Amino acid sequence: MADSVYAMPDDHLLPEAGRMSGAEYIAGVLKEEGVKQIIGFPASELFDASAALDIPPVIARTQRVAVNIAEGYARTTAGKELAVVTVQYGPGAESAFAGIAQAFNDRVPMLFLPTGYPRGAEAVAPNFESRRNFRNITKWCEAATQVRDLPKLMHTAISRVRNGPQAPVLLELPVDLLAESLEARPVDHRRPHRSLPQADTAEVAALVGAVLAAEYPVILAGQGVLSASATEDLVEFAELLNIPVMTTPNGKSGFPENHPLALGTAGRARPATVDHFLAKADLILALGSSLTRSYYILPVPEDKTILHVTLDDADLGKDYAIAQGVVGDAAAVLKQMIACVKNGSEKREGRTDPAPEIAAVRAAFMAKWMPLLTSNERPISPYRVVFEIMQAIDPDTSIVTHDAGNPRDQFCPFYVATTPGSYIGWGKTTQLGSGLGFAMGAKLARPEATVVNLMGESAFGMVGIDFETAVRCNLPVLTIVMRNNVLGGYAKSMPIATEKYGANRITGSYAPIAEALGGYGECVSEPDELRAALLRGLDRVRAGQAALIEVVTHEEPRLAGLW
Repeated sequence: MADSVYAMPDDHLLPEAGRMSGAEYIAGVLKEEGVKQIIGFPASELFDASAALDIPPVIARTQRVAVNIAEGYARTTAGKELAVVTVQYGPGAESAFAGIAQAFNDRVPMLFLPTGYPRGAEAVAPNFESRRNFRNITKWCEAATQVRDLPKLMHTAISRVRNGPQAPVLLELPVDLLAESLEARPVDHRRPHRSLPQADTAEVAALVGAVLAAEYPVILAGQGVLSASATEDLVEFAELLNIPVMTTPNGKSGFPENHPLALGTAGRARPATVDHFLAKADLILALGSSLTRSYYILPVPEDKTILHVTLDDADLGKDYAIAQGVVGDAAAVLKQMIACVKNGSEKREGRTDPAPEIAAVRAAFMAKWMPLLTSNERPISPYRVVFEIMQAIDPDTSIVTHDAGNPRDQFCPFYVATTPGSYIGWGKTTQLGSGLGFAMGAKLARPEATVVNLMGESAFGMVGIDFETAVRCNLPVLTIVMRNNVLGGYAKSMPIATEKYGANRITGSYAPIAEALGGYGECVSEPDELRAALLRGLDRVRAGQAALIEVVTHEEPRLAGLW
């Protein structure tokens, strides 16, 4: 990664030679790395040390949401800016566990710096030691034990964030060590750069040969395409060989969905274009995907030949038998494949342009669902909410995300993501409430963007108080809460408890909460008033105020691809 990607520090703010505390040294390294903020809750010795160097804290209301904010920031910047999150030792680290687990499954590069119990007390029950407990949801998990080791440990940790398979990296920092002094200069810190591994030339030739020989190849693009900023390369390759492209939920927006070769997202709920061309395909080229089997991701049928390009060799053959696996950065391998096609004498002749067929299947799919998308039912159809969001915002200048459950399954098949990073999707572990933090992190990374988060009331119940974080930290995002007074879709998993005790019922009003927390709140119950309400919310967001639009909806069991 070139130096120009990162903001250069102000030299006069950095500690000079001499003794400084461990916390001051770490803050100085973060300043050298161009870190723009440090995220966390509720307290950390790093907050003051960083603030002294003009690195502001972004303090959430919960540790989990703090980590979600860091994830949204890292994903929106494609890992080009270092996302740093810190929490207090003990219960703070314990409460951050869920957020780090989500980030690990989403393959998000971030630096997690929890403080730790004073040395000697960390292994005494019931004290919580991050180094032991986070090991399975981070790719590098260590604790500092001597203050003089901080320069080496910080360099190593940041190197791990930047290189190899992407995931959270943890360095636990005992509070007594942070107060201890050391002789070091942050200006001597050597900034690790990202390596972009290429594939072997013969492997690339074999990949290209297999694609050229296939009758109906389809590309499955994952989050690795976004992380590698490889969208332009993917478009060029797809156009070069006339190959349809679908994405994983995490990879949505990695290929422009308004492109004639775009099939949409292969999630649990998905457009008919995905099913149609996946059934027809004889070869699947998975690019930048982990090829993880998940309830929320459409599986690849067993009769398909699979070629797999991934940055993590542990992905190869993990869930699917593959014909060929290649380890490499998605952008680097795509460039190699493009060069191989252009320089090779063998060309694929006679392949029919799939664009007209894609357009026809998409048109039929939209015609089938348009009655729900434009429905005038009361309570309001969730699909009408999806449709009105699509009419109200500009996809080229907006970033959207959704929450887990029905909002994801109702939104993802229809929303057309046109630019890389404009959609934060997720489809492995999907913890309710994560979308709010993702949206705030996206706004932190791209203040000029319109950021919209769609969630259900159960998700809001998990994290709703952190709407105040958006207000207080000047992160004006638009949150849309669909309220139907039930845990959507859960009655079928507990029919007796639902019938006898109403176990799936929940109650509440959420727009008043937004207003009480200092934002704009409005509740809509009439379908014809929905778009105007969304536009009012967007106006408030553009004026700098976080906004929440509560929409009274009915429970909707019909899902695209499953109905």
